[in-house]
Amino acid sequence: MSIAVFSAYFVRGIAGFGSALVAVPLLVQVLPITVVVPTIVLLDYTASMSHGIRHFNHIQWRDLIPMLPFTLTGILIALFLLKQLQPGFLTDALGVFIVLYAIYSLLPLPPLQGSRFWAVPLGLLTGLVGTVFGTGGPFTVIYLGLRNLGKTAFRGTVATFFAIDGGLRLVGFSASGFYSSENLLLALMALPILASALYLGGHIHSTLSRTALARIIAFILIGSGSALLLKN
Repeated sequence: MSIAVFSAYFVRGIAGFGSALVAVPLLVQVLPITVVVPTIVLLDYTASMSHGIRHFNHIQWRDLIPMLPFTLTGILIALFLLKQLQPGFLTDALGVFIVLYAIYSLLPLPPLQGSRFWAVPLGLLTGLVGTVFGTGGPFTVIYLGLRNLGKTAFRGTVATFFAIDGGLRLVGFSASGFYSSENLLLALMALPILASALYLGGHIHSTLSRTALARIIAFILIGSGSALLLKN
């Protein structure tokens, strides 16, 4: 668990996102997905608050706010699904999603731009996939990428969105009875690892290009997603 948490938040320290994409596939090898996802949501909330406060003056509220109502809708749908679907199905679906996202991130696609209309479908997917799998970040990243933000503005805006989104999911998980003493103990044990990983990743942030990091993450995700599919 320690290696998974450190790797996940080291990546997040560098990129400002991606922790759940790394942590969840590794942790569900040894823990139920219904334990892993709420725990990672709690840790991600802590990390997002740290980054959001640090880059508060660069947050692009006009791009962030349109996503929120649709993200909330996705969260409510996901909380219902988590109560209805079998863990094995969720694990397989997560593996497929992660592998497809990794392949997408490796494609040599040109930079795209888009209007705030994309906050509707991508906000919905952020809430839905993020609550079920703890990995809704890619859709937020795609949307803010369409808005063509600068490096620091992107980092501050995405962290602030994750903090708000994470807070909504924390309330939803708590109200739905997903938090137990096991979740809280795991999160508490992971906090020192999270802090050190974010600190080291933050120092590398200014030296490593986003392209190089994206490639490293993509290959890690293909391996972890494939392991999930083979597990079942």
